[in-house]
Amino acid sequence: MLTDQHKDPFEERLATALHETGGGFDTDRTALAAGGTARGRRKRFVRRAAVAGGTASVVLACVGGALVLRPGGTATEAVPSSMTASAKPKPSVTATHATDEQMIETLKNLLPKGDFSEERGQGTETTDDRKVPAPSAGLVFDDGHGAAAIGVSVGRVQPGGTQARQAAQCPDRVYIPYDACKTSRLADGSVVTVLQGYEYPDRRVDTKFWSAELVTPTGQHITVSEWNAAAEKDKPVTRTDPPLNPAELTRLAAAKEWRTVANALPEPLPEPELPGSDLHARTDLLALLPKGLKVTDKSSDDGDFAYAVVDDGKGRSMVQVNVQPDMLDVAGDLFGSGSETLPDGTRVAVKQGPGDRGDQVMWTVDTMRADGRRVVISAFNAGTQNEPATRETPALTIAQMREMALDARWWSGS
Repeated sequence: MLTDQHKDPFEERLATALHETGGGFDTDRTALAAGGTARGRRKRFVRRAAVAGGTASVVLACVGGALVLRPGGTATEAVPSSMTASAKPKPSVTATHATDEQMIETLKNLLPKGDFSEERGQGTETTDDRKVPAPSAGLVFDDGHGAAAIGVSVGRVQPGGTQARQAAQCPDRVYIPYDACKTSRLADGSVVTVLQGYEYPDRRVDTKFWSAELVTPTGQHITVSEWNAAAEKDKPVTRTDPPLNPAELTRLAAAKEWRTVANALPEPLPEPELPGSDLHARTDLLALLPKGLKVTDKSSDDGDFAYAVVDDGKGRSMVQVNVQPDMLDVAGDLFGSGSETLPDGTRVAVKQGPGDRGDQVMWTVDTMRADGRRVVISAFNAGTQNEPATRETPALTIAQMREMALDARWWSGS
C-alpha cells in the first residue's frame, strides 16, 4: 500500500536549500553565504566553513574606511579601488581585528557614489580564543535608480579543497535556473564565478540575485551578493537589475581590502573526508535506469548524490538518488507506520505526494539496510523541481524505483 507516512530529512533539506538560493543578506545577521548555497548540488548540505584556532596576530588599520595590513604597527596607505567613491578619509584605527564599523565603511568606500541605509557589519571580534565569526557587511544602496541590498562576506578555505573547487563552478541549471554564469581566472591566479540569477528558483517573484564568488590561490574567499530590491526577500523590486554589473561585481570581490580581512582569520581546518565520498551514485544511477528511457541531462559529478533527467517519449522526468552510509540514528523517523521490513532486515518506505510546484508530483522509495546504509530514490513528473509538470506521472513506476533502490550495486565499491 502506497503511503505518505514519513517526513524525509533529505527531501526537506534539499527543498530548503533549493528555495534559499541566494540566501545571504539579512538586516539582522548579514551572513552572506549566498554564493555558496547557489552551488545547486548535494554538497550544499555539507558546505560549511570550519574556522577555528586562535585569533591571528595581525594589526589592521582603517584609512579612508579601507582595511590595510600594518605589520609591526607601521601605517601604510590604502590604494583606492577603481570602484571607490570619493570617500572622506577617516582617522587610522589600530586594532587586532576588523570592527563592525570598519567592515561597513570598507564596503561603502568600494561602492560607487550613492545613498546608504540599513547598514550592518560583522567584524572579526571573537567570543573566545577559538571561535571567529565570518566577517561580513551589508547595506541598502541607492545610486538614484532604486534601492538595492548589497553585501559581502569574507572567509578562508583550503586551497584546492572542496569549497574552493565548488566556488569555481557555475551551479547546475537543473536545480538553480539563471540568466548567465561565468567562471574566469584573474591575473593573480584567483578564480571568480559571477552568477546572474534569481532569488527564487521558481521565479514566483522577480527578485534578481547576482553574486561574485572569488577564491585566491592562498584560499582567501570573498562573496559579494546583490539584489534588485532593498532586501533579498519580502521587499518589492525597485529596479530592473541590481546596481553592479558583472565587471563591477568582480572588481568589488577582488578588492585587496577584503583579502586583508581574510588574512586576519585563522588558517582553515583541513577538510574532512565527506561521508560517501567513495560512492559513485551517478554511475550507478545511469546503469540501473530501466531500458527504453532517453537520458536528456545528468549530474556532472559522482559521490553520494546524483540525478538524471529521462524521457520515455511522454515528457521529461527527473530522477534523483541519495546514497548515505550509517543512517541508523534516523531510522525511526524515516520508517514508521506503513513501512515494510524485508527478511534480511532492510526497511522500505514509499511516499507519493506533491512536488515543489502545485502541479508536480514526487514519488519516493526509501530503503535502509540493517546496518544503516540508506538509498532513497525520488522521481518527478517534470524535468526539474522548478518547472511545471511535463507529464501526468513520473517516468518510473514505484516498482522500478524499488528494484533500483534495493540493488546491491550502490555498495559494491564501498
